This record gives sequence, structure tokens and C-alpha cells, in this order.
Amino acid sequence: MATPFVSILCALCLAVLCGGAVASPDSTTLALTQELEKARQQGPADPVQTKLAPPPGQFVEVPNSTPRVLTLDLTRDANDIWDRIRRGFGMPDLDTPLVADQQLFYLNRPAFLKKVFERGGRYLWHIVDELERRGMPTELALLPMVESSYNPMAYSRAHASGLWQFIPSTGRSYNLTQDSWVDERRDVIASTAAALDYLQSIYDMHGDWHLALASYNWGEGAVGRAIQRNLDDGLPAEYSQLRMPDETRNYVPKLQALKNIVAQPELFHIELPYVANSRHFVSIETPAGIDLATAARMADMPLEEFIALNPSYKRPAIAEESTLIVPVDRAARFQLRLAEHEQNGKLWRTHELQRGETLASVAQTYGLSLTQLYALNGLNVRSRVGTGYALLVPHGVDPDDALDAVRLIPQRPEGTGLSVTARGLDKPEKVEAKKKGRTKLATETKGANKQVTKRAGKGGSKENRKVTTASSSKKTATPVKAGSSNSAAKKKAADRKR
Repeated sequence: MATPFVSILCALCLAVLCGGAVASPDSTTLALTQELEKARQQGPADPVQTKLAPPPGQFVEVPNSTPRVLTLDLTRDANDIWDRIRRGFGMPDLDTPLVADQQLFYLNRPAFLKKVFERGGRYLWHIVDELERRGMPTELALLPMVESSYNPMAYSRAHASGLWQFIPSTGRSYNLTQDSWVDERRDVIASTAAALDYLQSIYDMHGDWHLALASYNWGEGAVGRAIQRNLDDGLPAEYSQLRMPDETRNYVPKLQALKNIVAQPELFHIELPYVANSRHFVSIETPAGIDLATAARMADMPLEEFIALNPSYKRPAIAEESTLIVPVDRAARFQLRLAEHEQNGKLWRTHELQRGETLASVAQTYGLSLTQLYALNGLNVRSRVGTGYALLVPHGVDPDDALDAVRLIPQRPEGTGLSVTARGLDKPEKVEAKKKGRTKLATETKGANKQVTKRAGKGGSKENRKVTTASSSKKTATPVKAGSSNSAAKKKAADRKR
């Protein structure tokens, strides 16, 4: 659209070139003045209207409205633990309707997602660090969310326990101590080492992470038979093609759904809680005789949070020199207070039950009620204890703090009775004279001094405790030696997980 100035100039030039009659100077000046006044009233020309249209065939660029694609800059340090996890993703993606279903399940529960991710924050750095050290895909750091929702106290109907949900037999195969003092299936450090050993071994067996995960849930033997069945039928031996229980069929899709959410949380309008990419806790050597509630106070921590870092203890006090886990920023102060506490002589000890003693008489000796003695030692009225059984008792210390800790420690007696030996409380189970070739050695007992029942054979638990006898006449007590609650899990076993 031409401006008024251009129109006037063109008219004057045309008149001169043509040589025709022109208006008088007065009329020309009047016309020019009118055009200028009109231009001033209209204001400047609209730039949008004056812009030329693109030539035919030329495309106009339209802004891209698609979501931003997540990219990783590996030249810089990870922003947080989630960034670090994304960098280590190494499994092939699974894209099936089951994955979409599981993704929808999680996304419809944002409060649950937030709670579980926050709970896992205290463990993730250690798990990711172990995975990277072993060269394993970091998707596996999300597996405890599928298994236990990052709850080390989780316990299943199949008697699986801990972050990684080990059943008793598999836990024993990977040297996870399970006795009346500790259950290392709940220990964060020991169980993580055992789980990664196990996962690596079944990955080496199948050469496929999806099959390895199915084996972790269903058992490598069951997966092997499913693979062979497909091969015999001329079908592919891939995970997605196998016939398997519904729980296993949904197992890998659950992990894939969590991976998708962590990979692109902004795509799903999810905000992951901030978890620093730095070491969260350290292990501190701890003397025998301290209870968990006192240790929590020394670390300036709520008792619940302290037990969440030290969930393997089944009694509220440590019976031997062991290790406790505390946050990095509280480790130095915790060590100083431990040294001071050790000097005051107020500690917990063990009392070895003597012939003729009853639990009631022991409770009276140490100023406890029978109910308190039961609670401190994870016993109940059906528990059968005998000569040589080591009882946790106070030695100049108020038991109330330890009893508070007892309320946060799961006690799960099973069956109609508890099999208790002089070495400690074995796995609770129904006592049978014979079961699957294993024999029971028993002697009759009378009164309060009940029989110690032992099971001979492979299933018996190993005992690493050295018990120093405390004379019942002198009523003295000494610390009991126990296997370390944080011993490293070892390799090579082939028990199936479930």
C-alpha cells in the first residue's frame, strides 16, 4: 500500500513529463498541503500492512509447538541424583500396552510417587554408586521401588524382606545373616551388594536384562523352562513372548514406566523431589552395648529416621561391636559422643540363661517386667527358650528408650511356635518331627525351662556368636559376640528369588 507522499510525488512527475497543463501554483500548493495534513492525521503506515507477501512457492516458518526433548550434557556434572541416573540408563526400552497401563497407574497417584521417591532419596546415592562401580545399568536403582517402595522393613506373604525382597533361602545363599539379632536382608549396604551380585549372575545366565529381571521375580529356573517351551514350539525366546504369571508379566513394565517418568518428568507434569548427587551416609564403628534410641540422640536424628538407615537390627540394642549408619554431616559429632558414652559404663549386655532359671526370674533380677523382657528380646508367650539362650538386658541403663525403639522394629512370629536354640532365635516355623528329610533332635523339659529345639541338616542357620557364660549365682552378664550386621554379601548361588 503506497503512502500519501509517494502518491503526490508520482502525480507531479507525471504532469511534468507529459508536458500537459498543470494546476496553478496556488492549486498545487493547496493540494500538497491537503495531502500532508491527511497523512499526519492517519499516522505512520502499519508495518504489518506494508510488509510484502512471500513470493509464490516460498514457505513461512511456523514456531515448533512440540514438547522439548530431554538431552543430556555429559560434559558437566550431574545436577542431582535423577540426572545421574538418566546418564546411566542402559537397558533397551520396552514399549507395550502394559507399560502404558503401569505408567498411567503411577501418574494417577502423584502423592504416592512423591512419597516413595522422597523415601528412596536416602538410599539412592549408595545404590547408584554401586551400580556404576560394577558397570550395571542405573535403571536398576529404581527396582526397589517396584519391590518394596524403598521400604527396608517391607515383608511379603512369601516371607521376602528388605529393599530388595530376598526370601530367606536366597538371602542365606548370598551370606545375608538371619538370626535373632540381625536380618541382613533389611541391611541397606549388605542387601544391595547381594542383590546386585544376584542380578549380575542371572544376567550372565540369560544375556538379556528383561529376562534377568523376570528371573529375579519368578526364578531363573522358571524362566529357563519358559524359554525352552517357546523354543520347542518354534516361538521367539524373548521376554515379551514368554508365558508367565501376571505378576511377572507386569514386573518389567512397572520398571519401564518408572524409567519413563524419571527420564522426562516434565512431559508428565511430575516434579521429582530434589536429591543431591552426593554421599548421604557413612558407616561408623560402634562399641557393644548401645541402644538404637540413644544412638539416634547422639546423631541428632529422629528415631524413625535413624532406624530407617539401620533397619537390620531385630533387637533395640547392639550386642557386639558393629557398625551404625549415620548421615555424612553428622558422622564426626556422632563419633565424639560415642567415645564419651562408652566411658560412663551404662550399657546393654547379654545374660545367658542358666539351667533352672526362668524368664520371670531373669526379668526380676534386672528390674524388668516379664512383658518388657519379652519385648526387648523379640519373644512372646509361645517362644521356647532353654539353657544357653542369650537375653538382652540393661546394665545400669533405663530401658524406656530401648522399648521405644522396639515399637519401630517389626516382630513377625509365624506358625504355632518358635524354634529357639541356645544360639538364638531361628526362623520361626511350625515344629515338626520330620519335614522333607530333615530330622529334629529334641529332649523333654519341665516347668519354665523349656526344650531347646534344633534342626539338623542343611537348613540350619550358621552361628557366629561366641557366648560367654554368665553365672546365675553371681548374676553377672557379658556382651555376646555376633556376626557383623553389615558383612559384605558374597557371590555364587543359584537359588531362585521367589
